[in-house]
Amino acid sequence: MSDDNDSEFEAETATLPLDGWHRGKGARMVEFAGYWMPVQYEGIVAEHLWTRAHAGLFDVSHMGQLEVSGEAAEAALEAVLPIDLSTLKPGRQRYSLLLDESGGVLDDLMVTNAAHRFYLVVNGATKWDDIAHLREHLPDEITLTHLEDDALLALQGPEAARALARLGLDPVNDGWPRVEEMVFMQAGPFSWNGVPLRVSRSGYTGEDGYEISVPAARVETLAEALCAQPEVQPIGLGARDSLRLEAGLPLYGHDLSREISPIEAGLTFGINKRRRGEGGFAGADRIQRELAEGTARKSVGLTLEGRLPAREGAEVYAGDAKVGRVTSGGFSPTLGHPIAMAIVDSAHSAEGTPLVVDVRGKRLSAAVAPMPFVPHNYFRGDR
Repeated sequence: MSDDNDSEFEAETATLPLDGWHRGKGARMVEFAGYWMPVQYEGIVAEHLWTRAHAGLFDVSHMGQLEVSGEAAEAALEAVLPIDLSTLKPGRQRYSLLLDESGGVLDDLMVTNAAHRFYLVVNGATKWDDIAHLREHLPDEITLTHLEDDALLALQGPEAARALARLGLDPVNDGWPRVEEMVFMQAGPFSWNGVPLRVSRSGYTGEDGYEISVPAARVETLAEALCAQPEVQPIGLGARDSLRLEAGLPLYGHDLSREISPIEAGLTFGINKRRRGEGGFAGADRIQRELAEGTARKSVGLTLEGRLPAREGAEVYAGDAKVGRVTSGGFSPTLGHPIAMAIVDSAHSAEGTPLVVDVRGKRLSAAVAPMPFVPHNYFRGDR
């Protein structure tokens, strides 16, 4: 029952453990995924280029960190994720997807085999829905723990390994490599001055780097130690977005959603080969059908002429026919021209296909381009 004096409840914007630290560094704060987050310090382009050349420190503590444990945790997770955990060795990480019954994407996430349990990192904007979904679909004997007292930092860039190694982290497990010896998608526990850390060599920029889970009570000490290194500067949300766009990495809620399937989005690799054949996960019927028959539309990269960027929602045309829409777009500081990700009719998805993007009434020439726009620089032990 309500009356005219009732008002709709609005959740208060939350703060990150480093909120005061960001503001002290001169960050401009914006609301994102229910949190106040730093969008920039010095400027988006300068921070973008610094990360490409050196190392940037990103606060991604808004993201959800979860642990799944129990004797049957592997089978339970395979029932809700299209992942083959039998091939995921302890200390290894893999990209996966949380799907609904119709094959729509509820979220994309990272899964780590943490030996006797699985560690998941999910998107900040969807984490509460993800937690509710997992609690509903995991058996009662499986324990789902939200690690809400832990912060998460991402150290990204070609000099990230040098900077992090200088802090002298100690591997917890016997025989485990030091941080500079880890390879892409390797993850494990470390200790730093008595502080427990989870460290993975991964990230969301296309550059080499690490994600570091740390108790929130100690995150400022770690952030200060990292930024004391000459290679490292704090970097905001704006550059994180332009870096991931250049790397051709999808942003959930934009390039990937319940309306855009993983096959349309080109994320077949997030559904392991055995699971594609066997099924047995939510949305398997649609996924298998699309793998067999193809899709009517596909996600593609676009390069645009001129300097005016196309933003999300801009319509894409082939001649006078509308054939798609931009899902993410912006100006590429590395390449010096606008780029975008779009979902278009499959008939117009071949590399080099000329298209037109309508940006506020201006028709901009574009062409389908391969992604990533800027080559990935992950460390796989080959250099």
